[in-house]
Amino acid sequence: MRLLMELDMKNYAPDAPVVVRPSVRGIVIRRGRVAMVCNRKYGYYTFPGGGIEAGETPEAALMREMAEETGLTLLRESIRPYGRVHSVQKGMLGDTFVQDNDYYLCSVGEGIAPTRLEAYETEAGYTLVFVAPEEAVTQNLRAVAGGDDPIGEALVRRDNHVLKLLVEEGYFT
Repeated sequence: MRLLMELDMKNYAPDAPVVVRPSVRGIVIRRGRVAMVCNRKYGYYTFPGGGIEAGETPEAALMREMAEETGLTLLRESIRPYGRVHSVQKGMLGDTFVQDNDYYLCSVGEGIAPTRLEAYETEAGYTLVFVAPEEAVTQNLRAVAGGDDPIGEALVRRDNHVLKLLVEEGYFT
């Protein structure tokens, strides 16, 4: 998988324990818009996806995460690698959180099922939206300007970079 970006927030203690969590993110583009999860609590957009569980393939994790967070059903045969963002930042428990986020281009079936959100996702108001990439980038920058969400800045930097690459590479034309 090609490396899209290395993101080191440099906000962790040098001697902090390291937690590594591989993750997957889905890129679904329809009619010039991209499927994103809106974090209504903090006002930014992220690509749907999440951590790969023990014994789970990246494709299975992507299908599970997409269904849980958005209600969309991925078409397995459509999943193809796009690229990886390697990130390092301070974790929620004071650890150093290392994550390879593997992004996949994919298509989804018709219809939207009910989501199955975790408690923190429900509290953050996770909602599926199809948004123009430029609108997502602009809103993301606006949302993190206040600095209320300690994790949001890294997510926004990561996903804005991917959105800009997708635009530059002609995925929205």
